[in-house]
Amino acid sequence: MSSLIPTSLGRLFVTDTGSGPVTVLFHSLFVDQVSWALVVESLGPGRRLVLIDAPNHGRSEPADRDFTVDDCADAVAEVLDHLGITEPVDWVGNALGGHIGIVLAATQAARIRSLVTIGTPVQSLSFRERWTQCVPLVQGYRLLGPHRLLVKPLADALLGADAITAQPDQAKATMDAFRNASRPAMVRAMRCFMLRRPSLDDLLPMITAPTLMIAADRDPTGWVPADAERAVATMPNGRALTVKGAGHIAPLLLEPDRIAEILQDFWATAAA
Repeated sequence: MSSLIPTSLGRLFVTDTGSGPVTVLFHSLFVDQVSWALVVESLGPGRRLVLIDAPNHGRSEPADRDFTVDDCADAVAEVLDHLGITEPVDWVGNALGGHIGIVLAATQAARIRSLVTIGTPVQSLSFRERWTQCVPLVQGYRLLGPHRLLVKPLADALLGADAITAQPDQAKATMDAFRNASRPAMVRAMRCFMLRRPSLDDLLPMITAPTLMIAADRDPTGWVPADAERAVATMPNGRALTVKGAGHIAPLLLEPDRIAEILQDFWATAAA
């Protein structure tokens, strides 16, 4: 069942399906919950899956003000309350979704039973990343919108050529969220979530929930397996894992069966 749920950041589009232990799936910047389609299919029954479109993404309403990752964590808590979910959830976040999960696990620990991040850098943007990649992307999008000269390199960075070739239909469906987004809403999201992204390093030692940080082996966007290993070394109950892919979202398309298997094994261990 899908619905728009009121929050302090506007109404968020939420899909709530299945029964069993609750898992929240939260997508990356630029895309929406459609990016999880192959993983959801591979997971199969036995879980209550809650998929949320971020503010200014997908079918969620644009927020009428600037916001932070902390604001989004609070909005997610409002969604869970609205759905009557009071027990801790298993959180699976891709890039941006991982940022929100980290904040929730550190500041609202009772909400999170376990935490999985996929392609989620914990450091803030470097000076070089900000001015040579991100600012030009935001300005180009502000002027041109989802022009192919922007969409193709963005898709290559997020998904990678291998994933686009292996899953062309899912790759197109995933990037359609960016192509179809409201331009002012996406500019605000890019500014709030990307250009103003804070470092989350200080939060990691505060997270007691079992945590798995998954990194793609050929991610060109500044988050590699060695970064994940360094991050989990600061956590009381964290570990890292490497999977195939050349972008934050790539593993969801290239290895959905493998991701589902990893999740099921991790959840079983976390419950032990």
